[in-house]
Parts: sequence; C-alpha cells; structure tokens
Amino acid sequence: MPEGDTVFLTADRLRRALAGKTLVRSDFRVPRYATVDLVGDRIVEVGSYGKHLFIRTPEVSIHTHLKMEGEWRTYCTGERWTRPRVTARVVLTTDDTEAVGFSLGTVEVLRRADEHTAIDHLGPDLLGPNWDAAEAVRRLERYPDQPIGLALLDQRNLAGIGNIYRSEVCFLRRVHPTTPVGAVPDLLALVNEAHRVLTKAAHEPPWRPLAYGRQRRPCQRCGTLIVVRPLGDTTAASDRITQRERGIYFCPHCQPAPD
Repeated sequence: MPEGDTVFLTADRLRRALAGKTLVRSDFRVPRYATVDLVGDRIVEVGSYGKHLFIRTPEVSIHTHLKMEGEWRTYCTGERWTRPRVTARVVLTTDDTEAVGFSLGTVEVLRRADEHTAIDHLGPDLLGPNWDAAEAVRRLERYPDQPIGLALLDQRNLAGIGNIYRSEVCFLRRVHPTTPVGAVPDLLALVNEAHRVLTKAAHEPPWRPLAYGRQRRPCQRCGTLIVVRPLGDTTAASDRITQRERGIYFCPHCQPAPD
C-alpha cells in the first residue's frame, strides 16, 4: 500500500500539472458521482494528508485514497493511457493535461467546507505543515499495552506511516516491534524518528531501506540476519492490512524482544 511519502509526491506532481488550470472535462467513473460535472472549474490546489489526497476547486474537493493498487498518472491531453482504461476511476482534463486516477480505493466529491470529514479521525500528518509530535505521542499513549509495531500503523495515532516505515523506524530506534507502547524507552524520540524518515523519503527520494525487504540479509549494524514476522491482526483506520502487508522486518540482535 502506498505510504505518506508516495501520496505527498503524487500530490506535488498533480499540483504542478493541474494547479491554476481550468477543467474542460471531468469524468467520475463511480456510481455515486457519475453525474458530477466540473467543466469550467479551476483547480486551485492539490494537497495531501497522510495517505489521503485532495484536488481542490473553489467549491469542491476531490478526495481520493489509493488503497492497495491505486495510482494517479498524468498525460498530455490526447496521449494514450499506459494503464487499462477500464481501471480509470477519475479523469480530469485541461487544455494540455489529463490526470487519470486508476484503481482508486476511495473517490469522493466533497464541498470544501466538508473536506475535514474525511480526515477528522486521523492523527497528525507526518508530512503536514502542522505536524504535532506531542499530539502523536498522546494518541499512542492511550493504548499502552498495544505493540508499537501495530500502533504505528494505526492512522488514528499518526497519519502517513505504513509497513515500510514502521519497520524502518523500529529498526532505527532499536525497538522490537512487539514492545508495548508503554514500554518504549523514548516514545517522543521514536515519533520524531518517524517524522525524520518520512520527511527525508518525501524530499530526498529514493529512500533506501535498512530493514524492510531485507529478510535473510545481514543487518548493516551487526551482521545478524534480518527476519520478517507477522504481527497480529489489525485494521488501521480504514486501511485493511493483509497478512503479507503485516510482516514487519527487524534485527533480532539489535532489536531484542521485550521480556
């Protein structure tokens, strides 16, 4: 599932392609919004919050979530699409650009005044201008017995982190993913590490993982082989996590299991 940095970079790409331009065509290929027509509206802004993306006109906000397979691609108007047309869920066309949302997990057209309803349940946005580390810590501390590896996936605690970066954050802080939140030695430092990692990934791509995807390869600190293990059953906010996605990568030596 795309994580906060991917959505942040997608928003930046769409902003450069669409902002300030007027729509000459809009096509919402989901039943609820099939009759919505935004022709003549100007795209004034594109932004993200955690894993949620918003394309805004003066009156409405097009809210999308990529979920597992979603992707936004941009083309010159009239250019052949590089994904199957049947998977398109939203098409936004200006005089020179066509933005197509393929296989999107969520599509909503909201009044700008109602945009907050899509994200009110979320914790602080790791890549947002109003990132609040103290609030993220407060939310995590509400469930001190929950394993930190699960708590980091819960978008209600902090928004934007997924399986890749929870593995990286726990590795960097030398915290075993099953450690209860209340037993993490320095929760604020861990939250700040998450902010640092996501910020670097978003602003200095590509991010090169130290733990994620490196099972049976030596830890770059101690040489012990990295392992991957499932970590319970969870649904983080509205994001359903599959068994494969729940596998978390860690070094059994650098990240010893809690007693």
